[in-house]
Amino acid sequence: MSDKEEKGRLASRRGFLAGTAGLVAAVGSGFPAAAQSVTSGWAKPRDPNEVEPFWGEHQGGIVTKPQHFTYFAAFDLVAGDRADVVKLLQAWTAAAARLSAGETAQPLENGLTLAVAPVPPKGDGQDRADPGRMAADTGEAIGMSPSRLTITFGFGAGLFVKDGKDRYGLAARRPEALVDMPNFGTIDQMVEARTGGDLAVQACAEDPQVAFHAIRQLARIAEGAAQIRWVQTGYRPLAGDRHLLGFSAEEKDPRMNAPQAKTVWVGGEGPDWMRGGSYAVVRRIRFALEHWDRMPQDYQEEAIGESKHPGRPAEETNKNAASDNVVIEDNSPGHLAVIAHGNDVMLRRSYSYNDGVSFVTERWPPWRQAMEYDAGMFFICYQSDPRTGFIRIFDQMAKNDFKLNQFWTHVGGGLFAVPPGPKPDEFIGQRLF
Repeated sequence: MSDKEEKGRLASRRGFLAGTAGLVAAVGSGFPAAAQSVTSGWAKPRDPNEVEPFWGEHQGGIVTKPQHFTYFAAFDLVAGDRADVVKLLQAWTAAAARLSAGETAQPLENGLTLAVAPVPPKGDGQDRADPGRMAADTGEAIGMSPSRLTITFGFGAGLFVKDGKDRYGLAARRPEALVDMPNFGTIDQMVEARTGGDLAVQACAEDPQVAFHAIRQLARIAEGAAQIRWVQTGYRPLAGDRHLLGFSAEEKDPRMNAPQAKTVWVGGEGPDWMRGGSYAVVRRIRFALEHWDRMPQDYQEEAIGESKHPGRPAEETNKNAASDNVVIEDNSPGHLAVIAHGNDVMLRRSYSYNDGVSFVTERWPPWRQAMEYDAGMFFICYQSDPRTGFIRIFDQMAKNDFKLNQFWTHVGGGLFAVPPGPKPDEFIGQRLF
């Protein structure tokens, strides 16, 4: 192929991806030059309101004011030994610090970066001179705002013991609070492919592409050491705070008071490497919106325990058994909320999700085709001990909240130990190793 034909082919491809010929002309024919032009402004000071701190006593993304978009990924470790796990966490920490500041995962002047554990090329005849070396960054966030990006890391039970094996010599350091999650009856229909994981990474940002870009870079860096098991995206409404069931409550200050903070951060009761950290429970909860939407409003209000429309007189809607015992200070999944049941407390930081629809044929007359939304809540909560947080609180809801339990199904998720924030000379979870 001639140089002229090759340039034309590349320009056509750019035109298809960009959508306008004008943008193709502006980009030009050489990606490296374009990258240099947009990265030249990185030396300029960033608006501090766009950057959330990465280093600190606690990891970001827990009590941080919630961003509007999230991209969560659970990983399975395939690293051969403990040294490779440490190498991965060191590389992830360095990249996450840069990404949180609005930089590329690796400095572009380095040109190429080495994957944690390079995988040999396949014998397919493709040109892979050195498959372990790849571009420093995929580039889709170059020139974009940091968008208040936070990257939060967690450790699943599989890091300590998996299939009965102590793969990395960490079994004795598994926290007692990192328990195997119980089954919560009929509302639990957990799909294995959407459940668990040895490591968890949650990226939150004000721009969905910035959040996805962060996870994408960490997945590339993990090549040969860890691989994605499942992912979930989520969003919060840009205005208001209503979840997909159509309800909201008065927005409250997300800051916790001192007693509540003690129930979120691990203290002296936990292992030394977890002090200042927390435990994250994540649950992918599908709402049966196709059925909920057919229910009378009075029924919906009684199930949720609040009035649906602003200005409507508040009536005695809080009648279900769970609502009599569970106090939710902020009933919107888009905001931080402290949920208490007696002395049990957890901090909620959830998002809505919408992954399309599926079509099924009903198994009873008239055997018509039915539609199901794959949409609901990506529930996230933090606590110092899930045994006295999510597990105890949700056990009460699962047993008693009959009206609401008809309309949601828990189909995935996990429990992860979230270590404290790293110091600038540390990597995530360093005290564990």
